[in-house]
Amino acid sequence: MVDAAAIVEKEKLHLRVEMADKYYPVGVSARFEIRWYQNEDFNFHYQEIHQDGVWKCRWDRHPNTHNSRGHFHPPPTASRIDAEDAQWPIDHRDVCQIILEYVRKRIEGLWD
Repeated sequence: MVDAAAIVEKEKLHLRVEMADKYYPVGVSARFEIRWYQNEDFNFHYQEIHQDGVWKCRWDRHPNTHNSRGHFHPPPTASRIDAEDAQWPIDHRDVCQIILEYVRKRIEGLWD
């Protein structure tokens, strides 16, 4: 499902994962930007670029003023205003599994 992955050192260090276009309808491209911290905090951004705009969401665990430490910024804008409190597993593999399942369902929905 991945076309390319690279560590990006500009601004905040993160992993950028470009999703393979063949999994998406024509005119849609997608990527993840992931930051993980030694204290188990993280930011996991998913973004799709469509011909008519951007669709994005974000899974976070970090101290903030707008929600609990664990929270989700729902699509289509991933805005801070719409963020929802959430609980995420401690193990990063479990978090990744939850997120990848969400994206898998999203991709299926794009083809429906």
